[in-house]
Amino acid sequence: MTVVGPFGLSVRDQALEADVQAGLTAVEEGLLEATKSEVPFITGAAQHLVRAGGKRFRPLLVMLSAQFGDPYAPGVVPSAVVVELTHLATLYHDDVMDEAEVRRGVASANARWGNSVAVLTGDFLFARASHILADLGPEAVRVQAEAFERLVTGQILETAGPQDGRDPVDHYLDVLGGKTGSLVAVSCRFGAMMSGADETVVDVLTQYGERLGVAFQLADDVLDIASDSHESGKTPGTDLREGIATLPVLRLRERAARLGLAEDIALCELLDSDLTDDARHAEALRLLRAHPALEQARRDTVRYAEEARAALAPLPECDAKAALVQLCDAVVHRAG
Repeated sequence: MTVVGPFGLSVRDQALEADVQAGLTAVEEGLLEATKSEVPFITGAAQHLVRAGGKRFRPLLVMLSAQFGDPYAPGVVPSAVVVELTHLATLYHDDVMDEAEVRRGVASANARWGNSVAVLTGDFLFARASHILADLGPEAVRVQAEAFERLVTGQILETAGPQDGRDPVDHYLDVLGGKTGSLVAVSCRFGAMMSGADETVVDVLTQYGERLGVAFQLADDVLDIASDSHESGKTPGTDLREGIATLPVLRLRERAARLGLAEDIALCELLDSDLTDDARHAEALRLLRAHPALEQARRDTVRYAEEARAALAPLPECDAKAALVQLCDAVVHRAG
């Protein structure tokens, strides 16, 4: 077994390993080529996050999904470049909205060059992704456009918050389906579609990607509370400090409203206070780590990962399917 891609994914078949590694190498070259500009400053800004690295989770899914057709088909690698460019573009915009200072261990684009440059660089990446898409045909353009609409809708819904009477947890899961699930689903869809896989296979892999994407983000929610910086590579409780209500917090508030326990209400009040104060932040983290709401969020993560695994059932048994199943296990493992 050889380690490939994020989470230490290992593949048992040497031919599959070679295909995936070759595909990811070609994607990396494609990303650098797609982010070049005649203006050196634009090239530097556009390649800032490309060169910072990343899991390349979405291109990996393109490569694995392409194994159910012709993995060497000409559209496979370009479609993987498209989904990763789209993902990178959203990171530039997210960092502006969140006023983030660091991304992937380097200064964020907005911290380095200001908000205007960061937003315009994200737009530049979207434009380059669209240029590549145009060569992949009208169906690819339609699929990407629908996914992008869902992604932006998810972001708007997150910003607007749930409507009166809407369950905040249901609202949040809808947000994640748009913000994260949509592009992960397209990664699987493009891999299968570009490889010429049967339409039923394309649909199965799209459903798998949607659920895996949500599970992936929910695992991040749990990690933000449960992990230490050594395990996760980032500062614990970042979302808490920024006042972002992720699933563990939403599960806590749901429980407090349902049971009315004094300790739950007190913890909610602590979370609503100024958590830029280090002592309050540390206390909030300590209490949340011991709270049943965190375990509930873990169970939610497992549920989505299991739904992703179940979606793969109609596919024939093969090493590519085994690798996709292993990604479900890896997401659950990340959440503890």
